[in-house]
Amino acid sequence: MSEEIKNQIIMYGADWCPDCRRAKAFLDSHHISYRFNDIEINRENVKRVEAINKGKRIIPTFEILGKSYTNPDNTKLSCVLGINPQGRIVFYGADWCPDCRRAKAFLDGHGIHYQFIDVDKFPWATEMVQQINKGKRIIPTILIDDDAYPNPDNARLKELLKLEEEEEKTVYDVVIVGAGAAGLTTAIYAQRDKLSAVILEKKNIGGNAFLTEKIENYPGFTSISGPQLMSNMAEQARIYGAEIREGVEVKDIKKKEDFFFLSTNMGEFTGKTVVFCVGSTYRQLNIPGEKELIGSGIHFCATCDGPFYRDKDVIVIGGGNSALEEGIFLSRFCRSIKIVHRSKTFTATPTYVEKLETISNIHTFMNKTSTTFIADANGLFNALQIKDNETGREEVLQADGVFIFIGLVPNTAFLKGILELDEKRFIKTMPGCVETSVRGIFAAGDCRKGAVAQIAAATGEGVIASFNVKEYLKN
Repeated sequence: MSEEIKNQIIMYGADWCPDCRRAKAFLDSHHISYRFNDIEINRENVKRVEAINKGKRIIPTFEILGKSYTNPDNTKLSCVLGINPQGRIVFYGADWCPDCRRAKAFLDGHGIHYQFIDVDKFPWATEMVQQINKGKRIIPTILIDDDAYPNPDNARLKELLKLEEEEEKTVYDVVIVGAGAAGLTTAIYAQRDKLSAVILEKKNIGGNAFLTEKIENYPGFTSISGPQLMSNMAEQARIYGAEIREGVEVKDIKKKEDFFFLSTNMGEFTGKTVVFCVGSTYRQLNIPGEKELIGSGIHFCATCDGPFYRDKDVIVIGGGNSALEEGIFLSRFCRSIKIVHRSKTFTATPTYVEKLETISNIHTFMNKTSTTFIADANGLFNALQIKDNETGREEVLQADGVFIFIGLVPNTAFLKGILELDEKRFIKTMPGCVETSVRGIFAAGDCRKGAVAQIAAATGEGVIASFNVKEYLKN
């Protein structure tokens, strides 16, 4: 079935109707295909119009992606179909996808229309995404006049749509880089002290915590989802007056006199102080086949990509809290889970290990080293080759997808030569505080040397960072 039929626009009307002629002319002028069902020719079309409009015969009436629109004007059609002066925008995504929310916020903020097609609601949309991306399930995938762009960042969208950004002239008391738990907490406390704050976030608000399906060790909640907790923090920061800029990647930072100038993909930002809360990224195995198959069956976030594997077989690599937690989450809707760990025992807390033993569709492969990711004839992940660490015996585990949870790497590569980092690229701070090697710059959360990689600890460091900022500005 062609994309035009799957994403079909059905228009009920008549040639004598002025509004039908107007709508037709508008669609034709933008080269948009549609099926015209003439109520004069087929009585069933009249019945359909009456059913949609509760007995009224109103034309034109449209049906688009399961929704109906009664005599929409051209502005409404532009909104629904994603028609803009720059071209028509069709947006394949999902509500749970952080990058989809980021792209939506950017387009909405610039008044850009787009037709959103939810890959969860329309199975053909997932197939379309894979077809566009040569087998990879990448969302958002955005089409601009039929040219496809997989997961474009805000700077790329700005370039493609020829958008002009206003020059940033505000001097903030504190520029916070990273909108995870540490960054959001820093902003909340800074705003309560009447300090102006802006948060620059490269990817998604909430960081890795947003990608956690269930959190059971955050004080005050016996259980809360990562997205909910992080959304609550972001809302609180905004209510207190903090600005949150998504899709902004810091490239460089320079200090001139008493000000810091941050060069980003979206212009320059100026602050009297800076707090880096850049968090960390999932570590890779660096074995054959991994680089080629990332996005084609290899993933690092069960919350993000797990829904693609409903009723399918997956492999989880790792033995810590994240690996077991995500494996348990995937077991709810995947057919089977194989957990591969390189040691004889898990490093996860006993709570997760005990829970694992009660789940029938999870199978463990202990003391096994992952050696090669294997692709099928279409270039998609098909299997994992593992080796027994005692016997050296190798075997191949077949699966539809694989999730890797083997630790984190701090997102601090761009700070080399600017701040003092340790051998693993964590930011060094002064004893007992979060002050870095450069006065006026602070670090909080997972990117800081010696930090405890827990949400509660990150929020505490955000509080300390805000107090250090206040003291610095006072002095």
